[in-house]
Formats: sequence, C-alpha cells, structure tokens
Amino acid sequence: MVNGFSGAVGNTPLIELRALSRHLRRRILGKAEFLNPGGSVKDRAAKGILDDAQASAKIKPGGVIVEGTAGNTGIALTLIGNERGYKSIIVVPDDQSQEKFDLLRTVGADVRVVPAVPFTNENNYYHLARRIAEETPNALWANQFENIANRRYHEETTGPEIWRQSGGQIDAFVAAAGTGGTVAGVSTALKAHDEGILTVLCDPMGSSLYNYVSSGELRPEGDSDLEGIGIKRLTKNFAGAPIDRAIRVDDKTAVAMVHWLLRNEGLFVGGSSGLNVSGAARIARELPEGAVIVTILCDGGDRYLSKLFNEKWLGENGHLPLAGDLSFL
Repeated sequence: MVNGFSGAVGNTPLIELRALSRHLRRRILGKAEFLNPGGSVKDRAAKGILDDAQASAKIKPGGVIVEGTAGNTGIALTLIGNERGYKSIIVVPDDQSQEKFDLLRTVGADVRVVPAVPFTNENNYYHLARRIAEETPNALWANQFENIANRRYHEETTGPEIWRQSGGQIDAFVAAAGTGGTVAGVSTALKAHDEGILTVLCDPMGSSLYNYVSSGELRPEGDSDLEGIGIKRLTKNFAGAPIDRAIRVDDKTAVAMVHWLLRNEGLFVGGSSGLNVSGAARIARELPEGAVIVTILCDGGDRYLSKLFNEKWLGENGHLPLAGDLSFL
C-alpha cells in the first residue's frame, strides 16, 4: 500500500525489451516511467519540485502552481496539486498534441495556450508562465528547467531504482534531455556507484545539446517534430551533468522505433521513448555482446494519437514508418 497519488510515483518496472535485445545480442532495458500514476516520467519532477516547495514554504496552503510546459509536467503538477489542495495554471505552446490539451483541462488545469515562439521571444511560454506567477498571489512558479529539485529527485529515486533493479549490471545509460533533470540526475546516481558506466545524451535534431557535449558550443542544427524533448540552452538541471558523449537521432528513426516497439514488444509509447530506445540500440552495437544498456520509456502513446499514430499527420510530415524490420536504425 502507498500513501495517495504521490506515494505511487516511482518504483516503476525496469523492462527488458526482449525482441530488440535478441536482435542486437545485447540487453536493452527500459525504465517504464509511463507507468507512473500520472502517466509519465514528469510525475517525478513534479513531486520533487512540490515536495521541495512545501518543505521550504515557497507555497502555502491553497496556493497556485504555475508552469510553462509541453504538457506532461503540467499534467503531473495538476494531479499532485489536486491531491495537495493547490490550483494549477499551465501555459502550453500551441504546437503540442490535442490529447495533451484535452487531458490538462480534464484533470482541472487552467490551461493557457499560447503561440509557439523561440525562447528569446518574451512571449515564449516559459517567460509567460514566470510573469503569470509573479502577478498571481500565493503562486509557485515550478520552473522545471532551472529548478534543481527536478534533477535531485531523479538522483535520489530514479537512478538508485535502476541500479537496484539491474543488480548493478549496467554498461551504458542512454537518454534524451527535455529539462535535463532525468538524464543528469540518473547519470549522477549511476556514476556514484560505478564511474565506468557510459552515460550518453541522445539528442533530437533542433536541440543544441549534442554540439554542447561534443564541442562545448550551444548550436542547434535541423528541426524536430517530437514533443517535450531537446533544449537550445544550457539549463541548471543539465549543467555539469556527468555525460560522457552525445549522439543524435532524427525524427524518422524515433517514430519508426515507436511503431516497431508497439508491433514487436507490445509497448505503446511516445516519441521521446522512441528516440531513447533508438539511441540505446545504436550505442549497444558499439559495445560487446551481452552488454546491458538502460534507457527511459518516458510516456505512453495515447498522448500522441493525433500525430504519431495518425497516418495523415505522419505522411504530411515525412514520418511514415515504412520499414518492417530494424533497418531504420
């Protein structure tokens, strides 16, 4: 038995992707974060941020949580806020899936949909959320990108869970960065147990972190249709993360992996999971047979039905998964 919604966050299974592991002759393990009670890895960030805010009296009873988010963090914050007696104002860019907008409203968020503009624009959803929080009495700006309670919670929970569930048998950890909290926190925790574990950032096109890890230069290249993943700036959550190297995975590969996982593993996951598993598979091929590679299955595919599982959208955006095998890797 656990204590309420918050008590159910974490301790998600570490799933061996059996079909992929057989094909690669290396073990690929996915941390099933889509099985958190709010349906995504962002339940952990939300809980860590709210636990910290309450402990430090940054939010008082009956307060308001304000956040700018691509969706999943807003859903998680709203659900935990409901449990703890807080209201939620969630600012979301208008290029996210309709399912996320619908779910945010269903769980009770005051949803503010705004045009998707670059971070340098003061009307970016991040800056708008900050201003709303400043103007709202008894409000907490969750600030998931810069609030290191996010990273710390992953270091204290997700990383140790992975170490324990794998029996300490890990050769590499591969994950993308949305805020940087997950990949940084887990990498820090795993390195504390075994400095020899290879930690790899798996970056989508359009993000700046591949070049930052590779050359120290924050320089984006290309573009991506994947939601909630990739960063064009250095966040406090990612800064100083013990990342050994970075690789890139394009959208077409990530989307093809999403469909391959559904058909061959029975796993119904979103685009960031497809990105992560593709990256894990590519790193696996560089390691000896029998190596163990861990990654993160971030959220479920039900939040992307209108995009990743919609033939019209896939065709219009050049992402139709044509390969029935793993040749897309």
